[in-house]
Amino acid sequence: MNRRNFLRNTAMGAMAIASPISFSAFGEATKQTGRPGRMKLSFEPYELQLRHSFNLAKFSRTTTPDVQVKIELDGITGYGEASMPPYLGESVESVTKFLSQVDLSQFADPFRIEDIHEYMESIAPNNRAAKASVDIALHDLLGKIMGQPWYKIWGLDPTKAPSTSFTIGIDKADVVRQKVDEASPYNVIKVKMGLDNDKELVDIIRSKTDRPICVDANQGWDDKEKALEMCHWLAERNCLFVEQPMPKEKLDETAWLRERSPLPIVADEFFQRLPDVRRAAGAYDGINIKLMKSTGLHEAYQMAILARALGMKVMVGCMTETSCAVTAAAQIAPLVDWADLDGNLLIANDRFDGIKIEEGKIIIPDRPGIGVVPLSELS
Repeated sequence: MNRRNFLRNTAMGAMAIASPISFSAFGEATKQTGRPGRMKLSFEPYELQLRHSFNLAKFSRTTTPDVQVKIELDGITGYGEASMPPYLGESVESVTKFLSQVDLSQFADPFRIEDIHEYMESIAPNNRAAKASVDIALHDLLGKIMGQPWYKIWGLDPTKAPSTSFTIGIDKADVVRQKVDEASPYNVIKVKMGLDNDKELVDIIRSKTDRPICVDANQGWDDKEKALEMCHWLAERNCLFVEQPMPKEKLDETAWLRERSPLPIVADEFFQRLPDVRRAAGAYDGINIKLMKSTGLHEAYQMAILARALGMKVMVGCMTETSCAVTAAAQIAPLVDWADLDGNLLIANDRFDGIKIEEGKIIIPDRPGIGVVPLSELS
């Protein structure tokens, strides 16, 4: 029996016992209005409120626009989301416009993931976060139909998930000290850089803790010589790697830096979709996979497998997101070297219960699908 038939047969068994009543993200029972046996997509904007101002080399913000998504099928609900930090080039308007064009009711078989992704690509190019929201909800739905979390479906060992870093943005000295205190439960600190006070920021952190750090320059180092000097300086201060040190357009300069740097160089803004893995292999030591760039779990998993085959390091990251998308990303955490899955910890209005951090290490929920439950259903 091939994999698709196995998944379909498993699905039919689970769906046979499913109730025709589902619960919305607000805990209210809602009757299915779509055709029986057909998927129904719904969505709503939701603004994420940050606990602290999020300061990067290029901009600062206190909120992140977000769209919450549901896919319902015969009483089973899958949850997804699109988070849209400014550099992605998407907005609530663009995401909702794209999603309003998505008609999943044409797919009688929800396990046709490849076909559904091809269909979304045919609607419009780009729109990566919008496509990711559908993909995440679809994976949640399918995992619930099969009664298994995706890490099990992929045959991964959850105990191999690494520690997650906790992000400290560019800020004033007293705020940085406060954030270091907040990061005390975590084994790795991620430091945002790219301005003139980079060394001062690290010195403040080092005055309070000797825990390993990793650095994300967010394309903030324009000069390759300066970037190399910073890599040597950071290597002496227990830094694990440097993420996107130079502008993504400066591929030759990044390759030059990689050849000389004592620290691994990891691609972020340069790296978006699956074809970029091979392009990154020529200038970077590793890649940072984010669901909002990869159009979701389907391509993210392929990225991790290909990068491993090319001998690259792999990191899984996130945007500022609810526990919905962060927990979805955690499903591939057993495949990676490093993780930066703290986006849900940076917001004050999470809607879901999902990923946990114990002694700094990622704990993936043993729940079917992506592993989340709306908080409204727990209250």
